[in-house]
Amino acid sequence: MRRRPRWVVDTNVLVSAFLWKGPPGRVIELAGEKEVQLFTSRVLLDELAATLSKKKLARYVEATGSRADHMLASYRRIATVVAARPLDAQVSRDVDDDAVLACAIAARADLVVTGDDDLLSLKRFGEVPIVTVAQAVKVFGARS
Repeated sequence: MRRRPRWVVDTNVLVSAFLWKGPPGRVIELAGEKEVQLFTSRVLLDELAATLSKKKLARYVEATGSRADHMLASYRRIATVVAARPLDAQVSRDVDDDAVLACAIAARADLVVTGDDDLLSLKRFGEVPIVTVAQAVKVFGARS
């Protein structure tokens, strides 16, 4: 039995997945189908909760027929929470993005999946490729 790919998914991808489905929704589907393992951290969960609760997203959350807290609970059911230590030094142009990288280390991730240009510009963090949703789904398709 092969090991499932281990992915850390950035908040922007998760918000798109929950609110608009589309290609980011496929990441959630793959996790729900037990094809990939998703990993997160307390910091990333807090960021997701704060983002989904923003007033500017309220109408989009409401349009799904769900609530922000239900979306967060749904994600917690499919993602494994790891204890991620902050990085020793800033790596990304946006210091907040370092939480994604710290989670990738703690999770021993195979991929970081993001739509964030600050992270994508790094291309990789150590041995971990940093890719878009389309690239992640393509990589997954080539492995299965």
